Amino acid sequence: MAGGEGESTKKRAMVAIDESECSHHALDWALANLRDSLSSPLIIFTVQPLQSISILAAASYGSPAPELIRSVQEHQQKVSVALLEKAKEICSERGVVAETITEVGDPKEAICQAVEKFDVNLLILGNQGKGTLQRAFLGSVSNYCVHNAKCPVLVVKKSE
Repeated sequence: MAGGEGESTKKRAMVAIDESECSHHALDWALANLRDSLSSPLIIFTVQPLQSISILAAASYGSPAPELIRSVQEHQQKVSVALLEKAKEICSERGVVAETITEVGDPKEAICQAVEKFDVNLLILGNQGKGTLQRAFLGSVSNYCVHNAKCPVLVVKKSE
């Protein structure tokens, strides 16, 4: 009976990662500091942004060739798979079972939607390292998620 009670206090957590050093630091920090309070499996989530396609359209003065779009999408998919495999390997080395998920879309919205879809109790993000001015003009995934995710959000900042 006591084992069942302990299980109910464990959080279903999701770490959102990208190619940045900050998101990898957040994953490492979560594994080192929250391992015993996380339920299994830990969700490792990444988003393939759509912005690359719109950049292609702008660069090609109109509609890019379908082959070019397909090539960019395939490249994004390969990068995402490699990123998730590396994260899963890091988790495995630390004795943590991980489930990897990738979505296509706007990272801010996709992360918040995944929180609801996968019934996440704790979202863990890396601090993107943007300055105040950059955050004001460009926005920030972590700021958006803090205000819109349907669970607590832990933003892990890498110390300098």
